[in-house]
Amino acid sequence: MSRFLIALMVVLFVASCGGGDKKPPRNLENACSILKEKKHFAKAFKKTQRKWGVPVSVQMAVLYQESKFISNARTPHKYVLGVLPMGRQSSAYGYAQALDGTWDQYKKETRNRGAKRDDIRDATDFMGWYFNKSREKNGIALSDARGQYLNYHEGHTGYARGTYRNKTWLLNVANDVNARAARYGEQLRRCTRVW
Repeated sequence: MSRFLIALMVVLFVASCGGGDKKPPRNLENACSILKEKKHFAKAFKKTQRKWGVPVSVQMAVLYQESKFISNARTPHKYVLGVLPMGRQSSAYGYAQALDGTWDQYKKETRNRGAKRDDIRDATDFMGWYFNKSREKNGIALSDARGQYLNYHEGHTGYARGTYRNKTWLLNVANDVNARAARYGEQLRRCTRVW
């Protein structure tokens, strides 16, 4: 085989493994720092806010909770007898931890057939789509991080049935998401030039 073909194969292999931005931002506590470090995040969040009306701070707070901004995040494995792995806890994957079925519905309804869960632009667009469904189905304001997160976690039907009401741990997480959205919102108001 010629050196050119070998070099080409190596380049293609390395490019296929690169797969995007796998590392999360360094300072997850500061929205301005996140957007300064990850300029493509800022573009994605702004585009989703313009298209779907979901505030950037709400998008960021939910993504923090779901994946800590890790593009290829997955749920933990299930184990039999505490040691034998038996697959994942769910099909949730990517920045937004979208389930297979919900992601497929999003791609079909938005005609975004090439959307990838580990692409920040698609993940934020997915959240915009889903949050608007929460508003339509359950009357949750797009700026209500707590209510949107509960819909996101429980699904629209589960939320409507009130399945979250007896889950103290989930209510605590939703309160944390709400507090983070408020904190991120305040930080973003102070650093508009950064992003």
